Amino acid sequence: MKRSFVAAILIAFVAACGDRQEGPAPQAPRAPAAPVPDDQTSLPKVDQQALLKQINVLASDEFEGRAPGTKGEDLTVKYLQDQFRQMGLTAGNPDGTYVQKVPLVGITAKNTTPLTIAKGAEKVTFKWGDDVVAWSKHVADSAALDASELVFAGYGVEAPEFTWNDFKDADVKGKTIIVLVNDPPVPDPADASKLDPKTFGGNAMTYYGRWTYKFEEGARKGAAGILVVHETERAGYPFSVVQGNLKEKFDLVTPDKNMGRAAIEGWITLDTAKKILKLAGQNFDALKKQAVTRDFKPVPLGLKASLAIHNTMRTIDSQNVVAKLEGSDPRQKDEYVLYSAHWDHFGVGTPVNGDKIYNGALDNASGVATVLEIARAFTQANPQPKRSILFLMVTAEEQGLLGSQYYSVSPLYPLAKTVANINVDGVNQWGRTKDITVVGLGASDLDDYLRQAASAQGRTLTPDPEPEKGFYYRSDHFNFAKQGVPALDPDAGVNYIGKPAEYGKQKRDEYTNRDYHAPSDEVKPDWDLSGAAEDANLLLTVGYRVANADTFPEWKPGNEFKAKRDAMLRR
Repeated sequence: MKRSFVAAILIAFVAACGDRQEGPAPQAPRAPAAPVPDDQTSLPKVDQQALLKQINVLASDEFEGRAPGTKGEDLTVKYLQDQFRQMGLTAGNPDGTYVQKVPLVGITAKNTTPLTIAKGAEKVTFKWGDDVVAWSKHVADSAALDASELVFAGYGVEAPEFTWNDFKDADVKGKTIIVLVNDPPVPDPADASKLDPKTFGGNAMTYYGRWTYKFEEGARKGAAGILVVHETERAGYPFSVVQGNLKEKFDLVTPDKNMGRAAIEGWITLDTAKKILKLAGQNFDALKKQAVTRDFKPVPLGLKASLAIHNTMRTIDSQNVVAKLEGSDPRQKDEYVLYSAHWDHFGVGTPVNGDKIYNGALDNASGVATVLEIARAFTQANPQPKRSILFLMVTAEEQGLLGSQYYSVSPLYPLAKTVANINVDGVNQWGRTKDITVVGLGASDLDDYLRQAASAQGRTLTPDPEPEKGFYYRSDHFNFAKQGVPALDPDAGVNYIGKPAEYGKQKRDEYTNRDYHAPSDEVKPDWDLSGAAEDANLLLTVGYRVANADTFPEWKPGNEFKAKRDAMLRR
């Protein structure tokens, strides 16, 4: 689906710094803490068989893994539009269509010079794909490191609120930095066996731990190259997931053609990092230990790195798909509750056990199916919600949350009037649970809505059981949160009815190690979507109640996104 690039849209994207304001912004007083009426029994129910039917279509081989810019995108976008039309939902784009075009550039990198580390006349080369995976977001035919000085920069973090600076004003401009994955695991001063809860969230990952932040910070420092050391436990996924970057990568394009980014971004394996540091006369474990202290300073390695790649590029207009259920109250119908899910996956790729279609059944045909069935239920709700409901299926999440990023800075409806975002990225396919997990539990009043709805089902809320993996920063709700919109990120519960206590973790680990971003992410014969249907009904109830509430939900005091929202609503 090659189409011409629309430069004006891209310039608008870059110039946008938030939502478009249309008319006076509403004021949002504190939401009342009193319980709301139990309306779950009066709302239509999401059916697990309907969910399974939708997933089977979207995750079928016919849809070829739903990669942006492919036949799979064409089929997916058509299917979603047809579903929305059949439900009687209004086209979500004010231009009268169900799509928002998202201009992307697809870049396929070919290694022309392997990663070579030189110490004087001594040189060591590393294998592309096995030892190093790298790319360039520059919209240019080639990118390279040419005898770039190599510096170990700890975790690559500058966080004033934690009085932390891994760069210590060192000049890394034009140099290549090696950085560690995740946040610095700072020991608790009161108990060295635990992490300090007051620094980088303790066990929970902050945005400073995300690899995307490390590339952004390295570019701000002027680094020519940024190489992140992969450690499976700390990253939360095996190196095989990183190797998926060897395929075409998409990005939004800025007017400077992304030249403000580092020339080379990438990952190296743990063994590769240890070999490089050994060549420099350094010990990986010793440097890693130093890097968890505030006294750490960047370590020049006395080595030079060279690597070159050639880019094959294409520009496309990918598509977000959006539908609207107009609110029933003339005074509130220009305020919006937004449900989101990403429709994309990895398309056709490297065969694994003879299978080359990355179907993405759980990730995220299941989320799309859930939002579709929630939309269907909303059309049947009586009475209809007072505020309008938006159903947004975004593209290119797997490429770096690009579809939601584009919407969040070029929204079709003002973010100041977007009351909440409820995002669905994967569902519970293993049966009913006594709880539902909330990634980032305690962030906003949306948790209170969910808690009340869950209580009526006899269920409770559980915090993210794997906060160290930074899931809050790995799905589309994050782009709305960054812009200030209260965002709910639910996940499957962990306390399975009739199962042993360890069952939930066992199934999560099984999926991560076997199916995550692999062709084996397909509908399984033993799937039990009864729990997924219960969760969908909870999210339906939350959205319905928010759509009828007298006030906007807010971020909790002290939340990192609260100031952005408060400023937005004061305009």
